[in-house]
Amino acid sequence: MFQILTKLNLVTQIFIAFILGIVVAFIFPQSAAYFEILGELFIKALKSVAPILVFMLVISAITNYQPSNNKQIRYIFILYAIGTTLAAGSAVLASLVFPSELNLKHAYDAAVQPPSDISEVLKGLLLNFIDNPVHALANANFIGVLAWAIGIGISIRHAGETTKQVIRDFSNSISYIITLVIKCAPIGIFGLVVVSIADAGVDAIKNYLHVLLVLLGTMLFVALVINPLIVAFVIRANPYPLVFTCLKDSGVTAFFTRSSAANIPVNLALADRMGVEKSLYSIAVPLGSSINMAGAAVTISILTMAAVHTLDIQVDLGTMMLLSLVSAICACGTAGVAGGSILLIPLACSLFGISNDIAMQVVAVGMVISILQDSTETALNSSTDVLFIIAADQALKQKEGLITSE
Repeated sequence: MFQILTKLNLVTQIFIAFILGIVVAFIFPQSAAYFEILGELFIKALKSVAPILVFMLVISAITNYQPSNNKQIRYIFILYAIGTTLAAGSAVLASLVFPSELNLKHAYDAAVQPPSDISEVLKGLLLNFIDNPVHALANANFIGVLAWAIGIGISIRHAGETTKQVIRDFSNSISYIITLVIKCAPIGIFGLVVVSIADAGVDAIKNYLHVLLVLLGTMLFVALVINPLIVAFVIRANPYPLVFTCLKDSGVTAFFTRSSAANIPVNLALADRMGVEKSLYSIAVPLGSSINMAGAAVTISILTMAAVHTLDIQVDLGTMMLLSLVSAICACGTAGVAGGSILLIPLACSLFGISNDIAMQVVAVGMVISILQDSTETALNSSTDVLFIIAADQALKQKEGLITSE
């Protein structure tokens, strides 16, 4: 039986763990104390690897980034940035309209000092930015980790290719460790579900379903409203034929593969069929799979706001705008592993003074709902990649046609 379970994909394993956790919690509620250690070990492992993951991902991304002089590529990058930021903003608004609460252990006992306004948030950001790098890593100060990673990444850009390769290899090694931790997710989730259901009963399941529905609803809103508005502005025409083509030909396959990288050949073929020049899509599609992460921005924003609502933290307009920007930036650094966006939630939570202990419990909740969340997120990310590429190509060709006709 164990061998059969290990051969199943991660989504299936998590689903089985979720169902088993519910069954055990209802039939043997007194057993929760024995299974609690499984969830605690999983959260502890996430807490250990998250800071170094952010640190190495950012350094590697900046060190190995190759700027392009192609104006079309820059135009597509602008669309990526706008789309991801608007997606994050939509997620924040959705969280305010449909607030979610989570069953977090010791959440109401946590000594959270929420910021009173945007000025206090900015002050905290500046103070955390100049934190000692060792202290930042040891205490999971993600803002400080991010600041040092950016600085080191920029400085190493001038180093030799051998040094850059070492950075890439080290980043891949950290990603491998993350992969090992994620493979243990079904065991940890089983323990967390047993404890949550035993403590909160049906309410815990309702909370999981509520936050999942808010996530999926927001992603659908981005795919069917936000993206079409952006494309309509770019191509000056009805965007929906193009939107539906990308969702059908790219989004569906990405939903089942759960990997933007694995969906690159599909997007390359679609861009070619839509008449995009190979010199453009051969560069833009692989880059888009790494940096265009509207779905990830939605996930980070909604789960962070769920933690905010659970802890009854009041958020003003300025802080919400800042969260949208931070979520968009975090999304661009999403790890190339299943559930990678979820691992960057602590960085966004740090804006509100939420402790790493609480933030990692939110990460664990994200793992539970990743059964559908991760697939939908990947579908949105990948379909948006090729959508903006085709839209930018059509817009530039229209502009060239106008110039030629004159």
